[in-house]
Amino acid sequence: MSAVILHGRTVVPGVAEGEALVSHEPISGWGGIDPARGVIIERRHELYGVCFTGKVLVFPSAKGSSGWAGFFQTTRLTGTAPIGMVIGRISAKSALGAVVTRVPAITDLDADPCEVIDTGDWLLLDNSTVEVTKR
Repeated sequence: MSAVILHGRTVVPGVAEGEALVSHEPISGWGGIDPARGVIIERRHELYGVCFTGKVLVFPSAKGSSGWAGFFQTTRLTGTAPIGMVIGRISAKSALGAVVTRVPAITDLDADPCEVIDTGDWLLLDNSTVEVTKR
């Protein structure tokens, strides 16, 4: 299969490769995820009950308070973090969350990642590029 290459800006440098988990809705940290299990727990969220551990989390933006970073840092500390992040629109919350999670993270891509990438696609994050292999 041919791959699609998206170019963006590096939030956290590094390389990660794995399966995409795509949210078309913003993700809330405080009250939106269970960091001990790596699961989205916001009841009305499209990914309610879905685990992001070991996946590349693709989402449009962060929502909620500054607790977002603390909850995602806890996922790193407990071993339930995503292996990478692709963020549609960066904010202070999502940037700090990516930094404390310490996973490769990319934003401001040349196409909307939530429209180009589907859950289950295979992604290779390499600093400022995302290689998308459709599944």
